[in-house]
Order: sequence, then C-alpha cells, then structure tokens
Amino acid sequence: MNNYLFIFLGGGIGSVARYFIGKNTHLLLNTTFPIGTLAVNIIASLILGIYIGYETSPNLNTSYRALVAIGFCGGFSTFSTFSNDTLQLIYKSQWQEAFLNIFLNVFVCILATFVGILFTK
Repeated sequence: MNNYLFIFLGGGIGSVARYFIGKNTHLLLNTTFPIGTLAVNIIASLILGIYIGYETSPNLNTSYRALVAIGFCGGFSTFSTFSNDTLQLIYKSQWQEAFLNIFLNVFVCILATFVGILFTK
C-alpha cells in the first residue's frame, strides 16, 4: 500500500511541475514552439535515466522507484517511459520493435489525437 501512496504523491508533484514549467516557459520565452513540453520530456528522460543507472545500487530503497520513476516521471511526462522502453529494445538489438515503438508512439498517437479532435466537431 505504501507504494501506491508514493506513486500518488510523485505523480501529483510531477503533474504540477509539468504545468508550471510548460506555462512559465511559454511566458518567459514568448514563443509559439512548445519548448516547455520539450523541456519537460528531456528533463523527465534524464531523471529516469539517472534513476535507472542507480537502480542496481543495493542502498536504493524500492519506495524511491514508486516515488521517482513511476510517480514523478509518470506524472511529469510519460515520454521518459517511452524513451526508456525504446532504449531497452535497442540495447537488446531488437531494432524492428524499437522503430515500431517509435512509429506507433509518435505518429499513431498524433493521429489518435487528431481523430479525438474530429469526434468533438
């Protein structure tokens, strides 16, 4: 049950951080390019990468995985999980699966968003 609480807390913090960075980056830089989203995706991917690098440490509490990797990074940006999943496929030389994962997550999700918008019109 503790892990659910850590995921909940991390997800909430990550979601608020994503909103704050996204909103304030646009105001600060005065640009139409979604630099806030890009920044969030890069930061979340970096945090998840650092976590995964330390994950094999015997001193790492499993609650940190729930708080940081699943909760915070999941609430902050699921792109970090997508990036890690793709990297794991590449490490295993599963190139077709890696490219399929990239294609489906990028192009099909853009298409799904477009279709969702069409449903509302």
